Amino acid sequence: GAKTYVINAEPDGTNINNNAGSTHIGGLQKFVVENGLDVGFAYDGDADRCIAVDENGKVIDGDLILYICGKYLMEQGRLEGNTIVTTVMSNLGLYKACENMLKNGYILGGEQSGHIIFSKHARTGDGILTSLLIMEVILEKKQSLGTLAGEVKIYPQLLKNVRVTDKKTAREN
Repeated sequence: GAKTYVINAEPDGTNINNNAGSTHIGGLQKFVVENGLDVGFAYDGDADRCIAVDENGKVIDGDLILYICGKYLMEQGRLEGNTIVTTVMSNLGLYKACENMLKNGYILGGEQSGHIIFSKHARTGDGILTSLLIMEVILEKKQSLGTLAGEVKIYPQLLKNVRVTDKKTAREN
């Protein structure tokens, strides 16, 4: 029953992610706001990543998606072990928002880039599945995506590659 729009969906073999998709989200932000939409979803070229845009055009990245879906699944008794698995690139804000979750039985994991794995349904990232689960949360909780994501305070973050001469020593330090 949803009214949907599809943009940037005419691949020609040379335009994949060209000013579109999960790595160039500005066009989607503008489209959502200008058309008064509730939510927008952006995928990368093979659709294993999903980044969302809320009703105000704010980017909802993988960390926020993990929080929203993880909290919902926990409330439903469906987050086994009450655990979310992240990468080192996740923002401190996600960890602060999830401090009450325990270890064991990992079923939800992902990273800031939008690779989200719901292992009950798939063994790899699936952007369409991520979109459907976000919509389930929005509909069941009767809250906007912006409201759901608003519970997380994102902290300043810098991701930087550092060259080392001895990788083994660096890993052990």
